[in-house]
Amino acid sequence: MPELPEVEALASFLRDHALGAVIGRIDVAALSVLKTFDPPLTAMQGQDVTDAARFGKHLGVQAGGLWMITHLSRGGWLRWTDNPSSAAPKPGKGPLALRVHLFTPEGSTPAFDLTEAGTRKRLAVWVVRDPNEVPGIARLGPDALAVGEPQFADLLRAKSSRLKTVLVDQQVLAGIGNAYSDEILHAARLSPFATTGSLTDEAVHELYETMRRILLDAVARSVGQDAARLKGEKRSGMAVHARTGEACPVCGDTVREVSYVDRSFQYCPTCQTGGRILADRRLSRLVK
Repeated sequence: MPELPEVEALASFLRDHALGAVIGRIDVAALSVLKTFDPPLTAMQGQDVTDAARFGKHLGVQAGGLWMITHLSRGGWLRWTDNPSSAAPKPGKGPLALRVHLFTPEGSTPAFDLTEAGTRKRLAVWVVRDPNEVPGIARLGPDALAVGEPQFADLLRAKSSRLKTVLVDQQVLAGIGNAYSDEILHAARLSPFATTGSLTDEAVHELYETMRRILLDAVARSVGQDAARLKGEKRSGMAVHARTGEACPVCGDTVREVSYVDRSFQYCPTCQTGGRILADRRLSRLVK
């Protein structure tokens, strides 16, 4: 799933490539992605693109006083095409969900596609006058890169939950998902199952500084990359996430995994849990 660094990079990419362009035809290949009907999607056609922005893990494109907001969910992505097909896509064929044709001031006719891999289709698109009309945006907590340390500490103290749960809760902090929470906790040498109430002031400070360092580093590596290369860039920067069975780059221990029904997370026992192996939820209860 694209998280704060990748969505920030996609917004930056669109600001560099789409601002000033006029939106032409919008092809919808999967009707299920549209979550609003007023204003209609066609209201954006013929309008100049004036902005692109990130709202938590949502991506927004502004044109004609309207916002097209996208949540890419787990399998979604944005693809830029310099020479798109002029033929309308066939609904339900392939990963394409929606295509936005553009006319640039230079006279080119590129397009950007919203695509979704896999069989579980969760990619969502809204057309709204104000981004806060999107329920997921209206419920967002402060952005993970905008929150100050005192507020961060207050947010942690207000929740009596496991650190992993709090970091991915978008109503607490916006922008962090499964992958970067794994990386933040590993770098801060904290167990995913440590509770917020157990943290000392020093641990809270270290977690805050680590969160900012991990995210800012990922943003710096991602912004400026071609949209097609962002997934590989994200993977290359990971120390433990999606690296089950590999050696921890810090201590050399084997990276372990805890799996749930439809997701999993990774950690290093030596760096994070004092050498203890957390039980896989598929097999037994969690070891605290």
